[in-house]
Amino acid sequence: MNVPFRVTDATLDVIEVLLTGQPDLYGLKISKEIGRPSGSVVPILMRLEDCGWVTSKWEDSGAESRGPRRRFYELDPNCVSGARSLVASRRPATMRGSGIVRPGFAGGF
Repeated sequence: MNVPFRVTDATLDVIEVLLTGQPDLYGLKISKEIGRPSGSVVPILMRLEDCGWVTSKWEDSGAESRGPRRRFYELDPNCVSGARSLVASRRPATMRGSGIVRPGFAGGF
C-alpha cells in the first residue's frame, strides 16, 4: 500500500485511536489516550488531514464552553479500510478482536 505520509509509531498510535470511532476526538484527548505529548500528536493530525485521511471541524462556541474551542478529528470514511490495513500490516497484534494490546496504549480495542 502506498501511503502519502510518513508512518511512525506515533502516527500508528493516532490512527489506532481514530479507528475506535469515539466521538469528539480532539488533540489533547488523543494525546492522553496514547500517552504522547500533544506537540507531536497535533502535527500528525494536520498531516493526516492534509493528505485526506482525516477530517476535522471546530467545536461550536457556546455559553457552556470552558476554555478555547476544540478541533474534533475523525477518519475520512473513505480511508477507514486503508487505515485498518496500514495498522494491520505494521502492528498485527493490536487489531481489534485480537485480545492483545500493546503496552502503553490506553485506548485498546
